[in-house]
Amino acid sequence: MSAKATVLYDAPGPRARIRNNVLSVVVAIVLLAVAWLVYRALDDNGQLTSEKWDPFLESSSWTTYLLPGIKGTLIAAALSIVLALILGSILGIGRLSGHRSVRAVSGTFVEIFRAIPVLILMIFTYQIYAEYNVFKSKDLALAAVVTGLTLYNGSVIAEIVRAGIRSLPKGQAEAAQALGMRKGQMMREVLLPQAITAMLPAIVSQMVVALKDSALGYLIGYIEVVRSGQQLGSYYGNYLPALLVVAAIMIVLNSTLSYVATTLEARLRRTRRRRGEGDVLKVEVTGVPGTGAPGIDLAQK
Repeated sequence: MSAKATVLYDAPGPRARIRNNVLSVVVAIVLLAVAWLVYRALDDNGQLTSEKWDPFLESSSWTTYLLPGIKGTLIAAALSIVLALILGSILGIGRLSGHRSVRAVSGTFVEIFRAIPVLILMIFTYQIYAEYNVFKSKDLALAAVVTGLTLYNGSVIAEIVRAGIRSLPKGQAEAAQALGMRKGQMMREVLLPQAITAMLPAIVSQMVVALKDSALGYLIGYIEVVRSGQQLGSYYGNYLPALLVVAAIMIVLNSTLSYVATTLEARLRRTRRRRGEGDVLKVEVTGVPGTGAPGIDLAQK
């Protein structure tokens, strides 16, 4: 620890430095002891032997367990992300509407479904769909997972959209109104294109959350990668390697999603920069015919 004073705390004295060093050593010893106990427990149960990794070298382990689980995770995540983006955009714009009733309905929807845990939404919708035969039995779990993820993440994205639009300078909306644009046209052609770039990092984070939360579907019987990993570990008795492989798969999926979104964000920024450089406002002062008064002629190239 640094001995220099900062705005957060005063510089520790000699006794405080000795006490901090002793506590650091004690914590390190405790962590090493816990790590040793965990290692001994895993070793006694045979979870650290090379034979536990052999099932991952067999194609049947992947075709029977892991690949169907990955497919289920991707399907649920893709559907929920697309639907959540649509729902979030509608609700976010609705919360900025000039009509009080639209703002009230959108705000109530967002506050309710943003406060309910995703797992409860999945269980509730699963029971509703099963009770009223809304979907076929084979599609019940998928429908419940997608519905729960869409409602929750759509409500969060709505707040991201609202904050992104409000973060724009007021002059953008005023300039659009001065050009005679309707509110819908102004939102579609002026505000949203500029806000998307600012909102994208937060939206990407919410997409990653949706991808990870799809694992909660195993509690209602949905086949996704975590459930498949647990089944594989139960069948072969290699729970630790199975969970490590599942963790690696989820890291790869989330990293790929983040990379794609980051690349898209960079491309959008470059496109906006090129358009900004190409849009030159040409102002010419001309006379107004029949009056002799000067006028301003605006032309955009």
